Amino acid sequence: MTFPWLTILGLLPIAGGLALFLPVKGAGRWLGMFFALLTALLGFTVAGVYSASGAAALDVKASWITSIGTYWALGADGMGLAMVLMTVVLTPLVLLAEWKLPLEGGKWSPEAFVALVLILEGLSIFVFTANDVLLFYLFFEATLVPMYFLIVGFGGARRSYAALKFLLFSLAGGLIMLASVIGLYAVSAKSGAPSYLISDLAKLDFNNDLGRLLMIGFLIAFVIKAPMVPVHTWLPDAAEHSTPGTATMLVGILDKIGTFGMIKFCLGIFPDASRWVAPVMLVLALISILYGALGAIGSRNLMRLVAYTSVSHFGFMVLGIYAFTTQSISGTVFYMLNHGFSTAALFLVVGYLIKRSGTADIAAFGGVQKYVPVFSGVFLLAWLSALGLPGLSSFVSEFMVLAGTFAREPWYAAIAAVGVILSAVYSLRAYRAVMTGPVSDTAASEFRGRDLNLLEKAVMVPILGVLLFLGFYPQPAVKLVEPTATAAMQRLAVADPAPVVEGVK
Repeated sequence: MTFPWLTILGLLPIAGGLALFLPVKGAGRWLGMFFALLTALLGFTVAGVYSASGAAALDVKASWITSIGTYWALGADGMGLAMVLMTVVLTPLVLLAEWKLPLEGGKWSPEAFVALVLILEGLSIFVFTANDVLLFYLFFEATLVPMYFLIVGFGGARRSYAALKFLLFSLAGGLIMLASVIGLYAVSAKSGAPSYLISDLAKLDFNNDLGRLLMIGFLIAFVIKAPMVPVHTWLPDAAEHSTPGTATMLVGILDKIGTFGMIKFCLGIFPDASRWVAPVMLVLALISILYGALGAIGSRNLMRLVAYTSVSHFGFMVLGIYAFTTQSISGTVFYMLNHGFSTAALFLVVGYLIKRSGTADIAAFGGVQKYVPVFSGVFLLAWLSALGLPGLSSFVSEFMVLAGTFAREPWYAAIAAVGVILSAVYSLRAYRAVMTGPVSDTAASEFRGRDLNLLEKAVMVPILGVLLFLGFYPQPAVKLVEPTATAAMQRLAVADPAPVVEGVK
């Protein structure tokens, strides 16, 4: 066994979170930030090990429950490492952004908030690195616990309703997945030796009706998590009644498990069933793209607006997965990374608006840029990342998804492009309604002399810096995720469409 880098990486923030439940007065936030920064440092060390020695240097495999063939098996391909790096970078920024917010409206102590965020970080790392299906399932379900308490403990007026709705939708998907997890045991045991290792399950023949049923069980859970229409309705409520930091952890990190799972489990273990279900998933992706964008345009609450943009963006990601081209799948994984930072920028800058004004109602704003020019510029840049402006990393991933989809499914790509136009509508509408126009009473009374402070700039600059850096120089991220797409195409036994040149046969 190699050095257990990934085990330590996941356990470190969990240990830090549990330590915060001990009676430590006054130093809780600083201790939490220490663990978050230490985890980030270790995360980049892991990335260095991956770059120098390859993915095999990170693999951990130890027998766990021998009778059912499950292992403590961790590993990271390019997609998993990208999600881990996104997680370890965003977590300390969320803690910094929420440095004071839990004190103002929290049901519990600030230490509890920090502890729950750290525990959620560790569990998410294990989800993104699990190479055993049962291990993945256990961590998948475990992430629901800290997220539920983050919403119910620190959210808005209807936080109990929003937290319960999130939990019920997620548990329903998890229970359906559990049936498929049990089914995998039965199939592997029948083949001679029970095993939950993904590498072992990928060798089994699931090209039958049972394989399709088992794949559907996983897919339903991932569609709910993603979230896609029509099982998306929990997200706007959860986002509206969460703190901005909680919403960032939920949508920026936790919801990526949906698209991550589609690639790693549905395509990796059930390639034949994935090809079979692809036409349905492509249609659902288009519906999510358009419905999410229209929902954002019609939203009157800023937090709900951002949530609906994510429904649309997840539609693009799913479209890229089931278009089955190397470019579209690579674009999806890159999109997952970019969306984490773009969503963080949106939720956190909206959080600063709410902190100053006490409301998320778009109608209450107007003319804010007159008093807070730096705030206005950051707000605009965050929304430009949402609409995929060239020069920002979201443009690169969105273009890759659409170009890759067009190569195989041109009509789907053409319809999805309408969602790009709608994204410009909701993004510029949000900026215009909040920052321009006649000065509102809210702007005059709450924003005068209250531009972004040093702490808020320290949060936003790294996030926007990542979006700009990867926008102008996406090659490192694209190179990291391409092997995942190549492996997925090999499992699917699908070749990229040959380029067609007019007039050449």
